[in-house]
Amino acid sequence: MNQSTATESAGALWLRVHPRDNVIVSLQPLEAGTTIDNVTLNRAVPPGHKIAVAAIPTGSHVIKYGYSIGVATRDISPGDHVHSHNLQSGLDANLEYQWTKSTEDRPAPSQSVLFDGYRRTDGRAAIRNEIWIINTVGCVNMTAARIAQRAQALYANSDIDGIYSFPHPFGCSQLGDDLQATQAILGGLIRHPNAAGVLVIGLGCENNQIRMQLERTGIENADRIRYFNAQQVEDEVEYGVQMIGELVEYAAQFKRQPIPSSELILAMKCGGSDGFSGITANPLVGRIADRHCSAGGTSILSEVPEMFGAETLLMSRATNQGVFEDCVNLINNFKNYYRKYDQPVYENPSPGNKDGGLTTLEEKSLGCVQKAGSSDVCQVLDYGKPATAGMGGVALVNAPGNDATSCTAMTAAGAHMILFTTGRGTPFGVPAPTVKISTNSDLAHRKPSWIDFDAGRMLASGADPEKLTSELFDLLMQIASGKPAHNEENGYREIAVWKLGVTV
Repeated sequence: MNQSTATESAGALWLRVHPRDNVIVSLQPLEAGTTIDNVTLNRAVPPGHKIAVAAIPTGSHVIKYGYSIGVATRDISPGDHVHSHNLQSGLDANLEYQWTKSTEDRPAPSQSVLFDGYRRTDGRAAIRNEIWIINTVGCVNMTAARIAQRAQALYANSDIDGIYSFPHPFGCSQLGDDLQATQAILGGLIRHPNAAGVLVIGLGCENNQIRMQLERTGIENADRIRYFNAQQVEDEVEYGVQMIGELVEYAAQFKRQPIPSSELILAMKCGGSDGFSGITANPLVGRIADRHCSAGGTSILSEVPEMFGAETLLMSRATNQGVFEDCVNLINNFKNYYRKYDQPVYENPSPGNKDGGLTTLEEKSLGCVQKAGSSDVCQVLDYGKPATAGMGGVALVNAPGNDATSCTAMTAAGAHMILFTTGRGTPFGVPAPTVKISTNSDLAHRKPSWIDFDAGRMLASGADPEKLTSELFDLLMQIASGKPAHNEENGYREIAVWKLGVTV
């Protein structure tokens, strides 16, 4: 997909994304009677919404990004507002895919840069030197929180970047695949390189026994792990703080040093999208993905339901037949997951997305997948599986579109940081630095404590996408070198586990 976004605009009032499009996007609130692109608006149109610039008969395709985003449910005249009242998804729930290798040019090779990170004993790169407390069961959430609070105060002046716990409600009364999913995510967090040391806390009687959790995690370096069951010690908080002290002493050996940026795993996520997401922030993040992958790095994309309708663009970039088949299984298995619970496969976008101008899942997906740039898709990962660093391409991670669940899954896959685009805004963050990139400048101005980077500047007259790409990449390297993202400054670090099965 062409990432140059705007191909036409006039007076910063409207924008045509692709020459083939039969709709344009309003950039400002437009009143009825306004004439733009040789058509007169029949009603007022909010910013980010679509306006027909040609007659679109009932049943015909509405084209945006150069692709169909759905079909007209009634005759649409030039100047009409195009949205839920006259446009619906044209997707079929049952699709057959055939691998046709994309002829789209891949990014030219680029050079990795250096950031100041940590080198772990197993050779992996890290961007934080933190102590994480991972509890095997929700029953000890408050125990973990109290230990983190006490230890943070006690070791505030030590050579670590912080001590954090991440509450969740799972680990007991779960069976089969559901329990294994919880273990997979907790295991990914235990393995994460940003955690120099990890304290694993259990209760003692839960389904997710510490022994089972650690076996599933596959610990390679026992020096960075401490663990205990709260039922087996007299004062669980005091005991936990003592163990944290041992981990702090271990973590003190790691010092920041120059590390190639190609060793980073960057995750791409969009949340609270609007009509500008696929025009500004997502294409900008796609440029970052291309720059990173072309230098040998790994980028991660998740939100599987938000690939529906644009999945063939990713499938065509699969490096081989095996990766292509993994992509097909990823998409079809998620559709089957919807059907298993008698839910419509294409029930998206959300009310907030629609308010911002997105009408159909095709429209949202075509904007969403732009975050992956145009690099090869090299890997498809099951939920909770680790990504491979240094692939020089994109990994797709199985997880839903929900912000917290998706970002947690990508963190568990090893993402050092999350590039999170948003048109609506959110203070949310996961254990990995969660860098908020606004799709519009109004959001960046209204919520400066949330937003790390304003991609709305892509719409400004004379905006240089390459300059903005370099500016954002420089910020990411600063964050990798220790500059806190806003979610870290605000203390927003949360996890969410994908609930897949029954609870006893």
